[in-house]
Amino acid sequence: MGIYCDCAPAMPRIGEVAPDFEAVTTQGMMKLSDYRDKKWVILFSHPADFTPVCTTEFMALAEADTEFQKLNAQLVGLSIDSIHSHLAWVRNIKEKMGVTIPFPVIADLDMKVASLFGMVHPDQSTTAAVRAVFYIDPSMVIRGILYYPLSNGRYIPELVRLLKAFQTSDRYSVATPANWQPGDKVVVPPPKTVEQAEIRDREGYECKDWYLCFKEI
Repeated sequence: MGIYCDCAPAMPRIGEVAPDFEAVTTQGMMKLSDYRDKKWVILFSHPADFTPVCTTEFMALAEADTEFQKLNAQLVGLSIDSIHSHLAWVRNIKEKMGVTIPFPVIADLDMKVASLFGMVHPDQSTTAAVRAVFYIDPSMVIRGILYYPLSNGRYIPELVRLLKAFQTSDRYSVATPANWQPGDKVVVPPPKTVEQAEIRDREGYECKDWYLCFKEI
């Protein structure tokens, strides 16, 4: 008999403090708050162990782990599977694919963490998490949320790019435009007063109009 959760997803929102939790992982016990004031956390869920799309994602994330670490970010996986299933799958990926999974994977058989983060969408499945991604900054604030269905794998370079965009915005107090890549020009916040709007042209930015200006960083 499968596990069924009839509760509505909590659906945390951007800007809220991430709900803390303690869980068993493939690398031992962890609390989300262990990373407070230390690292970004990229918490992501996958539908199930030993499934084709999830296996490709795990291999791609393992390849990107070094870059995430350089950006002071910790990947943390999750699915509604047991710790024994996780361990067997991680070992299988290493033995059959030659890829070592360097990040912890949460065993969430009772759906506690998945329910906290609204990862179970009943119209997709009542027993498996969708492919959710939560960007949690060192202050434990949720900065970004991505959802993918069960059928489609995530584009891992976009997960890296988005983290770089958050960190660029934080460091320089700017926004990033559509299709932004590191090294591209960024968007200057629009003026908030008439006086600021009038001097905008003299500030050395590349302006298309008073409200849309770019600069290099």
